[in-house]
Amino acid sequence: MEYEPEREGGPAASETAEPYHIPVLKEEVVEELVTDTGGIYVDGTLGGGGHTEAILERLSPAGRVIGIDRDPEALERCRERFDGHEGRLTLIKGNYSEVDSLLKGLGIKEVTGVLLDLGVSSRQLDEGERGFSFMRSGPLDMRMGDEGVTAARLVNTLPEMELKKLFYEYGEESRAPRAARAIAAAREKKPFETTGELAATIEKALGRRGGKHPATKVFQALRIAVNRELEGLKKFLEVFTDILEEGGRVAIITYHSLEDRMVKRALRDMEPHCICPPAAPVCTCGEPGVMRVLTRKAVKPARREIEANPRARSAKLRIAEIFAKEAGGTNEQRTH
Repeated sequence: MEYEPEREGGPAASETAEPYHIPVLKEEVVEELVTDTGGIYVDGTLGGGGHTEAILERLSPAGRVIGIDRDPEALERCRERFDGHEGRLTLIKGNYSEVDSLLKGLGIKEVTGVLLDLGVSSRQLDEGERGFSFMRSGPLDMRMGDEGVTAARLVNTLPEMELKKLFYEYGEESRAPRAARAIAAAREKKPFETTGELAATIEKALGRRGGKHPATKVFQALRIAVNRELEGLKKFLEVFTDILEEGGRVAIITYHSLEDRMVKRALRDMEPHCICPPAAPVCTCGEPGVMRVLTRKAVKPARREIEANPRARSAKLRIAEIFAKEAGGTNEQRTH
């Protein structure tokens, strides 16, 4: 999955090599995530299956992938795409934030690696009926799955002050008051039903600045709220270490600053903060940490990848590896 603010003109990602979605940073993910070709890996945001396919190609016949997605359409397409991979690939409808309970239901206690590619798939953006796009008018939905409230419900029922707060916090839109005020005034005459109606109202209220559509940040904020994306990411970051085996890795691709800050902070907080003497063989201070971050700076797509898939432009990849779970490793693994 991915998210990059839409731009007018140019081919959609779904019109290129991948019929559903172009996987971002695919080579980098596989190279760093797959440390045991016979291990079990989780693709928590299956989407079109591009990353899953690359992982399967790297694994031995003993290796296995668990693909999770809340979107029934994505799962159905992947069932067709991976027909014949039974035994090596298990597809589950669910939210990656519940990865621990989903794996428990399969009788799996630990896995070798977990991947998250956050955001919206190219397919969802390019199909107007999904309601994610301000460039393709359709029902104001924005749900990644088939459950929960729609964007139309939020736009038509939230008080103006709550809309302003939502656009500020989730969209980082500096003109949130103006956007919220325009929406509140317009819905008094007629409730919003389509993405086109909402985009037109925001464009009229905010005007044009540069190449980005003025509705970009408002649509991002609504999508995050509808799908409870930050809540889901927070929950995942609290539980994923419990399902990783010793030496297991997590790889997370983000597309906007809110997600990236959460991931960066969480991974660093899990690193060692040991204050024991350097000569001590085992940490006794109670701050041994549980993992080490392998990407001091986020990995970004190369220019050639961005040229082939402009929606990869804002992607950032962070990777971390878990220590031995008993005592957080030796002092050599810890920062003093």
